[in-house]
Amino acid sequence: MSDPNERGDLRRETLAVRAGLHRSAFDETAEAMYLTSGYVYDTAGEAEATFLEEVDRYSYSRYANPTVTMFEDRLAALEGAQAAYATPTGMSAVFAALGGLCAAGDRIVASKALFGTCYTVCAEILPRWGVEAVFVDGTDLDAWREALSVPTKAVFFETPSNPTMTLVDIAAVSELAHAAGATVVVDNVFGTPLFSSPLQHGADLVVYSATKHIDGQGRVMGGAVLGSLQLITDVVRPMIRVLGLTMSAFNAWVLVKSLEIMDLRLTKQAEGALAVAEWLEANPLVSQVFYPGLASHPQATLIARQMTGHGTVVTFTLDTDRAGAFRALDALEIVDISNNLGDTKSLATHPATTTHSKIPEAERLALGITDGTVRLSVGLEHPDDLIADLERAFAAVR
Repeated sequence: MSDPNERGDLRRETLAVRAGLHRSAFDETAEAMYLTSGYVYDTAGEAEATFLEEVDRYSYSRYANPTVTMFEDRLAALEGAQAAYATPTGMSAVFAALGGLCAAGDRIVASKALFGTCYTVCAEILPRWGVEAVFVDGTDLDAWREALSVPTKAVFFETPSNPTMTLVDIAAVSELAHAAGATVVVDNVFGTPLFSSPLQHGADLVVYSATKHIDGQGRVMGGAVLGSLQLITDVVRPMIRVLGLTMSAFNAWVLVKSLEIMDLRLTKQAEGALAVAEWLEANPLVSQVFYPGLASHPQATLIARQMTGHGTVVTFTLDTDRAGAFRALDALEIVDISNNLGDTKSLATHPATTTHSKIPEAERLALGITDGTVRLSVGLEHPDDLIADLERAFAAVR
């Protein structure tokens, strides 16, 4: 049987099941879980050659592990990337990419519409190291053009953004960034490997919180950075190896199996998300709905060009204050209150007081995150049941 890892003609559904599969001498059907911290050598000379990188083999699981390699290879195949490096969380993936790129005296340009902790990395942590951070409206190409009119080391943005689902034109911004000498890093958590392919539009590195849609079942945490072999080897790998930003073999095994059914999960969840979004848009208590699948989305043309699907997250603004939004969340009977997303169980949160609470209020409001904003991650429940649950919850607002 030919090795699926060496073929370029396989479709995504096949790669999700077959890519990265490296069987042991026992010829097991399921991927093996290698719970080992270290590896042994036949001779001291072999150990020396390994550390001199004269031979390619496993030496220590902080560096690499066979189960983690299977996850990396499978995700890279699905993403269309040359290489991937797994991390223990999504934030460690972001930090490995940006920290590996930037040093004192460098400059990073980022979209204002970022997840709260990503904003903290760019606005507080990197500047402590002497990195200048500039924030722009991610939807405004003129703002990007002005910010990138001087040499820049890195460009960072998420698309669609958390939680208001605004898009950044990956191709246009990447062109401006490369002209300024910058490496483009895209957080594709909301886009997912299924619905968005930033590398195909000019991005250099893609980062994921694998905790979200990739696991998608609320079990393990993980992250990943994907891109060219050169960037992964020279920029990302040193950060991960030295700082110990290493994914566990157990988590990697869970994520490998999760990738097999990610397509089925996310396709069904996106169908439910669209049904819920359309119901919300017609509800008189809702003043605004943010979902890329709606014809009313102001960036519909860009969405059609840049995305192959619309995702699982719907954000909406209730015509109420914080107390009213809290009453609605507390009245939910099926949907759980959680700051997580991308799960098979539907989850709702209040971004202004949770995921984006670290962003100054004025900036939150400018991004469209008000006290009435609720982010809903749609799971695999029947959309009619979710709509009925939301209808009951909205009665508490009235």
